[in-house]
Amino acid sequence: MKLGAFSISLSVKNIETSKAFYEKLGFVQRGGNMSQGWVVLRNENAIIGLFQGMFAGNILTFNPGWNYDAQPIDDFEDVRQIQQLLKDAAITLTREADASTTGPEYITLTDPDGNNILIDQHR
Repeated sequence: MKLGAFSISLSVKNIETSKAFYEKLGFVQRGGNMSQGWVVLRNENAIIGLFQGMFAGNILTFNPGWNYDAQPIDDFEDVRQIQQLLKDAAITLTREADASTTGPEYITLTDPDGNNILIDQHR
């Protein structure tokens, strides 16, 4: 199963403070919009998304169809294929993709320890 580029999405109290902290660790902004309350930072292959007021808790995020530079890749498994593989493995999804569509879509699930996982396809 090819899940795509991995990042962690952190729910933060103050995006400016959090961004400044991670920049001191060598992260550089690669996307986002501070005025909308989100920013994406990168340090080599480590990617962190900071989100203020968008969701509760932290989320493990995978992006099928993207590499670590958020560039499209040709060889990837569509999120709907991943969804079917997970369902075949008896994994419960907390949000399913519409299998009758194509293009951008996402699914969510929770691991046995309560960690939220987002598989978010942007293309």
